[in-house]
Amino acid sequence: MSQSFHSGLVALVGRPNAGKSTLLNRLVGQKIAAVSDKPQTTRFKIQGVITKPEGQIVLVDTPGVHQPGYALNRRMIASVQDALLGVDLVCLIRDAASSTGKGDRFVLDLIKRAEKPSLLLLNKIDMLEDKSALLPLIEWYRDEYEWKEIVPISALKNEMTDVLLESCLRHLPEAEAIFSEDELTDQSLRVLCSEIVREKLLQATGDEIPYVTAVATERFEEVRDDFTRINCVIVVERASQKKIVIGKGASLLKEIGSLARHDIENLLGHKVYLELFVKVEADWRNKESLLDDMGLS
Repeated sequence: MSQSFHSGLVALVGRPNAGKSTLLNRLVGQKIAAVSDKPQTTRFKIQGVITKPEGQIVLVDTPGVHQPGYALNRRMIASVQDALLGVDLVCLIRDAASSTGKGDRFVLDLIKRAEKPSLLLLNKIDMLEDKSALLPLIEWYRDEYEWKEIVPISALKNEMTDVLLESCLRHLPEAEAIFSEDELTDQSLRVLCSEIVREKLLQATGDEIPYVTAVATERFEEVRDDFTRINCVIVVERASQKKIVIGKGASLLKEIGSLARHDIENLLGHKVYLELFVKVEADWRNKESLLDDMGLS
């Protein structure tokens, strides 16, 4: 391997809905993280791997930074802090189309305390009618921290993402690859399947349901090379929420299953039989053993 090969871990950090998971999926070129317009979609660290001739970038997608409440939320924030400790470079992703609030300052303070080389990514520039609106935002952030680079991007529209990858490689150390060339993520297929189901669940339900649901893959059986049988359980906190998730005549559950199966078949490259169940588990977000079982460590 040439001396100019650069490799390392890059944390994606930001407020909920800043676009971290959308950016991760875009850069990796495969859906490995759940994406929705609901806050707190990402619940644990997911690594996405980008390998190029000149280097390898291992992106670490982290939960949106918010004030912790439940045990689940405390674990989510702990995973952000843990990610900041173990990476070579930090990318602070900021929604450039929203006004600056307490949450943005809270994230910035985390970055300052980490004292890591950092890039500032001003995302969602496609939503700005006047790009000059970025200038005061850039000035404010420049006064607050010494950024290696400031890169305006649109993860959704794939604008300036090539410039971002070049910036990441420029600021990573010379090192050998961490993953093999054909690896895209550190997550198992079981986890990726449950995340796809959860994404479709978030997209199909109202504002209350996302916070009280979790999905776990209970069965992943490769029946043949071209056919896999998968069972996923959707956990909710109350019987009334179970009724909402199932829908009249099981219509909503069927819709979630159909959309998820389509994405899972694209991921695996073959036919899938997907069966979904809904289970009530009161106050699961505060039950440490259940959180462990779900992989939300």
